[in-house]
Amino acid sequence: MTDSPAPLADPHLVFDAVEGRRDLVILGSTGSIGTQAIDLVLRNPDRFRVTALSAAGGRVALLAEQARLLKVRTVAVASPEAVPALREALRQEYGTAEPLPEILAGPDAAAELAASDCHTVLNGITGSIGLAPTLAALKAGRTLALANKESLIVGGPLVKALAAPGQIIPVDSEHAALFQALAAGTRADVRRLVVTASGGPFRGRTRSELADVTREQALAHPTWAMGPVITVNSATLVNKGLEVIEAHLLYDIPFDRIEVVVHPQSYVHSMVEFSDGSTLAQCTPPDMGGPIAIGLGWPQRVPDAAPVFDWTKASTWEFFPLDTEAFPSVGLARHVGGLGGTAPAVFNAANEECVDAFLSGRLPFNGIMDTVTAVVTEHGTPASGTSLTVADVLEAETWARTRARELSAKATAEARA
Repeated sequence: MTDSPAPLADPHLVFDAVEGRRDLVILGSTGSIGTQAIDLVLRNPDRFRVTALSAAGGRVALLAEQARLLKVRTVAVASPEAVPALREALRQEYGTAEPLPEILAGPDAAAELAASDCHTVLNGITGSIGLAPTLAALKAGRTLALANKESLIVGGPLVKALAAPGQIIPVDSEHAALFQALAAGTRADVRRLVVTASGGPFRGRTRSELADVTREQALAHPTWAMGPVITVNSATLVNKGLEVIEAHLLYDIPFDRIEVVVHPQSYVHSMVEFSDGSTLAQCTPPDMGGPIAIGLGWPQRVPDAAPVFDWTKASTWEFFPLDTEAFPSVGLARHVGGLGGTAPAVFNAANEECVDAFLSGRLPFNGIMDTVTAVVTEHGTPASGTSLTVADVLEAETWARTRARELSAKATAEARA
């Protein structure tokens, strides 16, 4: 991938900083990131005001409650079929005394909100469908608090072409940690980025021991409470592979200087090793309040956004090397990240389809990475990423999803034969 002149995420730069209360748009408001962000906003009304919310449309009662609590101007749902239920839920929340917020619907609704008048857009959508809103926010000149890593990964060159220095602030716990640690030095001072991984629920198991794990076991993450797709990605460590690509794109650090280390306690969220031998680690108990607050408030910090350690109590922090045989996802992610072009989009789309197949009982756990690897291999070496277009990404994703479904169905049929 071609490096940009400056990192996309730079803690030394603040894009379009403002004093006083910041107007926010929250995309994916009914999901894990969105609900935690709203809790932070409600506890800090002097710092933040939410002007608009978007959601997929499956939890209209919660979306209506959020809209009333935040007094937003606009709500949006990706599914037009959800509009009647949303309108009824809003009427029940607001009663007859107050006018209802404007309702937008359809696949482009989130992107429309991302370009609306505000200071910061929090993109908390899950999956590559977050690409269009990411591009819309950047093109409109909004500060982008990015929790939707997939949009950066599948559209890397597109995002890099639009983003001004300091315009993106990462919200993933690992990248928020790197962001804060990098504030202690310059880019030239950085020797390595060290991305931590909890190891998921299957840390220590061999590949053969992973063959028969169940959906329930994969969703039982030991330290984080997340949605099902992200939780399964953490079990396969695909999430960590995506984060390696994201770190490369955000900070313009070569892949061979980005390490992954397993840290079961999830206290150290990531580390930066500097050229003088110093390593800076960013630490909190496992909680997304801190990363969300960094994304919404930087360069100011929001008091009491995250829990703190009780340093009077003894504790043990462990670090282990990554088992690349049992969890080949990180190595494959490095490979597709190095290829660039549409390869990361193929990797991500195939994985999303395979995770869905696993959660539906149509693919075994090891079959997720086996199938993703087969799809990536079949895709081959893409053209240079410098000429990548949105159409290229969408076409590659469509092919990868179709091929992943075909290979998953074939594997299921062979297993039953």
